[in-house]
Formats: sequence, C-alpha cells, structure tokens
Amino acid sequence: MAGSSHGHGHTPAAWTGVIISFIGFCVAGAFLVMAQPVGFWAGIALTLLGAVVGGIMRAMGLGHTPKPLVVAGAPTATREPAGVEG
Repeated sequence: MAGSSHGHGHTPAAWTGVIISFIGFCVAGAFLVMAQPVGFWAGIALTLLGAVVGGIMRAMGLGHTPKPLVVAGAPTATREPAGVEG
C-alpha cells in the first residue's frame, strides 16, 4: 500500500490544516508544562481551528477530490433513463 496514496494529503487544504493544528498542539503542550490553563485551552482551540480551516479550504475546492469507486467485474449501466425512448 506504500505507493497507493493517490495524492492523499498533498493539497493546500491538508497542509494548512495540519500546520495550524500542529502549532496549536505545541502551544497547548507548552502551556500545559507551565501550568497555565488559559494558554492550554487557547492551544486546544487553535488545534480545532486547524481542522475547521482545512475543512473550509476543502469545501472551496483546495482539497482532494475523490475518484468514483469502480468495482472490478461489476456490470455497467447501459439502459436509457426512464422516459427516454430511442
């Protein structure tokens, strides 16, 4: 499965979301060690903001667009839609 990523995570939306979340994680960790609850929760909020920003960017078209699933050996539809006569 090493070569089957199909671009997974290689998008501006993924990079931005991960970078923001990583910074938030580092901030939360630093304030946790310093025993500062307000800073810790600010870091947690920043971590969650990374997920929100990544999701918004994906919705804007900057994320990965999945390909339709094709099952090997499955019959393909060849009939005309209802109401269409040939």
